Amino acid sequence: MINTIKKIGFAGGLLLASTMTAQAATAVSLDELLQQVKAGRVADAAENKARLDQFRANRSTQTKALNAEKAERKRQENLSARMEAQFEVNDGKIIVLEKAFQDRLGGLKELFGVLQQASGDARGQFETSLTQVQFADRTDFLLDFAKKMGQSNRLASLEEIERLWFELQREMTETGKVASFTTTVVDANGEEAQREVTRIGAFNVVSDGKYLEFVPETGRLVELQRQPQNRYTSRIGDLTGATSGQYPVGLDPTRGQLLGLLVQSPSLMERVAQGKTVGYVIISLGILGLLMATWRLLVLSATSAKVSKQIKNISSPTTNNPLGRVLGIGGEGGDIETMELKLGEAILRETPKLNSMLPLLKIIAVVAPLLGLLGTVTGMIVTFQAITLYGAGDPKLMAGGISTALVTTVLGLTVAIPMVFLHTLVSSRAKRLTQILQEESAGMLAERAEAKH
Repeated sequence: MINTIKKIGFAGGLLLASTMTAQAATAVSLDELLQQVKAGRVADAAENKARLDQFRANRSTQTKALNAEKAERKRQENLSARMEAQFEVNDGKIIVLEKAFQDRLGGLKELFGVLQQASGDARGQFETSLTQVQFADRTDFLLDFAKKMGQSNRLASLEEIERLWFELQREMTETGKVASFTTTVVDANGEEAQREVTRIGAFNVVSDGKYLEFVPETGRLVELQRQPQNRYTSRIGDLTGATSGQYPVGLDPTRGQLLGLLVQSPSLMERVAQGKTVGYVIISLGILGLLMATWRLLVLSATSAKVSKQIKNISSPTTNNPLGRVLGIGGEGGDIETMELKLGEAILRETPKLNSMLPLLKIIAVVAPLLGLLGTVTGMIVTFQAITLYGAGDPKLMAGGISTALVTTVLGLTVAIPMVFLHTLVSSRAKRLTQILQEESAGMLAERAEAKH
């Protein structure tokens, strides 16, 4: 209170000083200024007295309020003490009542524990079962039922216990049925639509000739991004449109896990794309080698047919086949040595034509696996770099990188093995024709030698 009075007095002094300064500015003489100061002091004194009276009156009011609060605190402390004593009494009563309650429960405690465990296990199995799409309301009941079985102040009724048995029995019954119903389905584009689906027991759900996947987190049926082969999906329409009978349909014994892996497993074209540049080069070489081998087989087959026709008519050689051209050189006459040289030269002239493109086929057969090895090495380098950056804690990272790296090796071997067989086949055809030319030339020289002797 004293500090407050001091502050007010200081403020009044400042106000008086400012008033005197203003009046001094308008005063015309010292006497007038003195009269003005006296009048201001009298007014300030009256104002300060009124303020002091008000402060004294407020102090008594504050004292009364403080006393009232102290009395209220005393009353609340007494009430708290009484309530603590009552709490102790009630706590003792609760202990006695709980003991009596447990004694009266007796064997029911074990029953309630079994019911709680059974409802919890059933809820966990139902949430991942395909029947959940058709009977989604049972999980809320099982959750509330398990809470009741775990509390002592809430007991399940006989009807609720019977419903638990009913839900278990219905799950067993429905897993052996083929049921059709309408529900929300998310298609491959992510759009939702109401469609009629057919549930095959607890194994698969199909709709519009396609397999669906159940997502327990969302409780929705999702259309698989990649469907199984046609031999699995071709009979789905017969099953969904039938009312009775037996129809062969592909089932997933893992309840959708194997079908779900189809989305993750790459297709043939995706596998080829994993080979990247080296893989495309190997495939290009394989196509080129196949075309060359096919062309050479056709040419050699036509040449072989002409040579076989020429063998039947040795006396009339033609120039449309290698044997006819060689025989034409041998029929020009001369001594045996000269004739032998001319025939050898003619055979050597025909041999490159017969062996055309064979070196290229051999190169492709050798280079293809080497390119595959190159792609594998580069892929492994990339895999090890990823392991260096992200660590080896995820086996999928290593397995995926190694699988991608080995694709080029597979492509290289896939190209090299057929190229080896094609090269051998073409080479054997060419050697056979060359051997025919040599045999006929040797026979012609032998006939010429016998004629001279």
